[in-house]
Amino acid sequence: MNASPRRKELTRLAAQLFVQEGFDRTTVRMLAQEMGIKSGSLFHHFRDKQEILAAVIEEGTENALVIAKEALSRCDSSASSRLHAMARAHLETLLTDRNAHVVALYEWRRLDSEARAHLGHLRDAYESLWEEVIDDALAAGLVHGDRFLVSRFVMGALNWTVRWYDPDGTRTPDELADELVVMITRSASTR
Repeated sequence: MNASPRRKELTRLAAQLFVQEGFDRTTVRMLAQEMGIKSGSLFHHFRDKQEILAAVIEEGTENALVIAKEALSRCDSSASSRLHAMARAHLETLLTDRNAHVVALYEWRRLDSEARAHLGHLRDAYESLWEEVIDDALAAGLVHGDRFLVSRFVMGALNWTVRWYDPDGTRTPDELADELVVMITRSASTR
């Protein structure tokens, strides 16, 4: 995606509004007002509200992929390091690009079939990274269980942090990610 700086700013503002109001309750008039433009001007940048939602989700998912790939490239190849790196990267995505990622999590189902088909490869690529890391952890005996369920439980636990985690609280994002990994690997070692 090679969007203009203005379009990126509009996408960021739309993500914020979608998180606050929900996609269904957000009107084109509300979007235009939040963006400081007239409703008709919005269509200079986007075809419709559905395209805005797709742009928000695309940007959030692309950012998540970049952060995850960079995190994996910086760690050693051990299963434990890769699991820690992915957990930290996921939290970093949630904290640095919170609105876009939250919209991707909670509003994906609002995408029309064309947008889902277009964006599915990004979502699949991100989930594939997690599956590779979980496969490594399973092979190393760090975790036990079905790959699909393990990855869903781990990502679900991380995703839920947007509802309760305070970045200014007592735990850093790295400590939080490490704690999660310790919980799931410790329970595997007690079997």
